[in-house]
Amino acid sequence: MAAIITENFRQHNADQFIESFSEAAANKYYLFIGKSTPFTSTTSGGDDNSPPTPKDDVTTEFYKWDSMLAAKLISSSDVAYVIPRRNWTNSTVYDMYEHDISSSNTTSSGAINLYDSTFHFMTSEFKVYKVLDNNAGVAYSGAEPTSTSSTPFELGGYTLQYMYTLSTSQIQKFVTSDFIPVTTNTTVSGDAVDGAVDTVRTTAGSGYTDGTYYSAIDGDGANGVVLIKVAGGAIVKQGSAGSNVFAGGTGYTFGTVDLSNVYSNTGLSSAANIGSGSGGAVQPIISPKGGHGKNAITELGGHFVMMNSKLEQAEGDDVTIANDFREVGIIKDPFNFGTTTVSTASTRRQSYAIKMASAPSSPYEIDEKITQSTTGAVGKVVEWDATRNILYYHQEQYANYGIAANGNVIAFSGANTVTGASSNAAATPSATSSENVTLAGGTTLTFSSGYANPELQPNSGKILYIENRRPISRASDQTEDIKIVVEF
Repeated sequence: MAAIITENFRQHNADQFIESFSEAAANKYYLFIGKSTPFTSTTSGGDDNSPPTPKDDVTTEFYKWDSMLAAKLISSSDVAYVIPRRNWTNSTVYDMYEHDISSSNTTSSGAINLYDSTFHFMTSEFKVYKVLDNNAGVAYSGAEPTSTSSTPFELGGYTLQYMYTLSTSQIQKFVTSDFIPVTTNTTVSGDAVDGAVDTVRTTAGSGYTDGTYYSAIDGDGANGVVLIKVAGGAIVKQGSAGSNVFAGGTGYTFGTVDLSNVYSNTGLSSAANIGSGSGGAVQPIISPKGGHGKNAITELGGHFVMMNSKLEQAEGDDVTIANDFREVGIIKDPFNFGTTTVSTASTRRQSYAIKMASAPSSPYEIDEKITQSTTGAVGKVVEWDATRNILYYHQEQYANYGIAANGNVIAFSGANTVTGASSNAAATPSATSSENVTLAGGTTLTFSSGYANPELQPNSGKILYIENRRPISRASDQTEDIKIVVEF
């Protein structure tokens, strides 16, 4: 059995994903960062110069929770449909929109489907245009388009349809070197004509009688008329781009032109004879459902979704600025720690913390191994806050990272000394039953007998996306602008 996944299905999935970010859907998606310790061949695999490819298995999801540093909520305004970015450049050959691109009808660039073809571009003014006719595959030659006309126009030897202009907010959030956001312009959409024929393909043929003729567009629509020009016995294109369309009509989902049934006038009342030529053809190009510009998202292949999140400085003390990170991901509907309530907070800290009763003899060092000989607990330092004597740490599921000598993950607990393996720092957790500490950004962190848990319940929700990266360092004056694109 032969089958395909249609473009409509891909678009449907993208639509469903976008809709799930809405307030009505009540889903909560978080961008998370993690892995402050280096990748190694003996633990995670790979190294910091060549990060390992994440595995699509159960174990990997658990491991990501163990190394998670922080998470930030992705709002509906941080999500957008996007399409591949293609910049306008003069003297460039762009593909044209065609309704029937396939392996037997490839585009000028050789694409075998519409959405892999180069049939749209963006100008320096962030205006996006669809190419309706590329003059039989010649290079665009002329001024950069600026028109915002809602009807097709000719420029540079091409027939173009203005689609939309990016807003400043869209440019700042969703424009990358590879993608641009896509949205529908309401004016263009309102003026679109369902089933109108705006362009045709012509095959020259030979042996026809020179002259100008008109013919009806046959099919399931109405009132479509094409102009047919014959010169030197061949059918030739008309106008700078050669649309050859006199009247686009409406309602066409298929159409043909009968060269044996032509007229000398636009009203199709005076029959004419085009001659006994052969090999020529005029093929109407069928517009997308609703007409060109009715729905730019589906017309331009908006089955890509971009999520944008900015980590700004310490994000209310939840995101470390003392260490780097190597993992980026998306979690859906994680719980608050110790509950089954989906988190709604804007940011979440995900490292464990110990409030020391007093300062150690020397400061703890980031990424060093820490141990608690009394309990056998093992971990790795994420950050040492010397001002407040707070040690942030992780317990990853690797030997000497979180797994103790007996093969178990043992929690740090009690007023038992915690020792740094390389710094030789040693300090004892506070024994105060409940202690509130104001952090650098003004957030209050509550410790219970010297310990504070992460803010999200480990292994809750669903991790939807994982990416391993080279180390990304952080600083107190730094912002990371993270954009994740998902293709449906």
